[in-house]
Order: sequence, then C-alpha cells, then structure tokens
Amino acid sequence: MRYALTALAVLAVALGVAGFGYGEVDDSPGLQILSALLVIGAVAVAVRVARRTR
Repeated sequence: MRYALTALAVLAVALGVAGFGYGEVDDSPGLQILSALLVIGAVAVAVRVARRTR
C-alpha cells in the first residue's frame, strides 16, 4: 500500500507540473491554480506516508 501511494504521489506531481506548464503556455490561470493544488496535495500525501513508515 505504501508503494502504491508513493507512486500515485509521484504521478500526481508529474501531472501537476505538466498541467502548470501547459497552463502557462495557454495563459490559463485556473489550470495553473488547480495544478499547483494538485502538486501541494501530492507532496502532503508523500510526507504523510513517509512520516507514518518510521
């Protein structure tokens, strides 16, 4: 389960970074905000998983 959550968090960060880049090119502030929230949420989940496994 831990590896699945970690992989999902990494995938979410990659998707968020790609969405943020596409939002910059397309001049879409809404997509940039959603992408930033996705990255922040994924990092929070990754930190929570890392703290729980110690």
